[in-house]
Amino acid sequence: MPWYLYLAAFFSGLFLANTVPHFTHGISGDKFPTPFAKPPGKGLSSAPVNALWALFNLIVGTVLFRIGHVWNSDNLALILFFAGAAFISIMLSFHFQNKHPE
Repeated sequence: MPWYLYLAAFFSGLFLANTVPHFTHGISGDKFPTPFAKPPGKGLSSAPVNALWALFNLIVGTVLFRIGHVWNSDNLALILFFAGAAFISIMLSFHFQNKHPE
């Protein structure tokens, strides 16, 4: 499989994992940081913006999942998919751990 399909598998995991927090906050009616907030990634965006951002991430992640042949290829594509999901999950957990200072 060409290298760029492995890259698509990695970014598929990244985008699909990023769907979850934005979708959850969006459908719950809660504000949550998005790239469109001021300042980007730190300010809060409205629930509808989060729902739309989640849907964008879902579409991009699904397209990359299909392009990367994640499910019907070798194990490396599947490993890279999960690596992308793990990477964004851990990175964002550090980024947002202090969003509600005590």
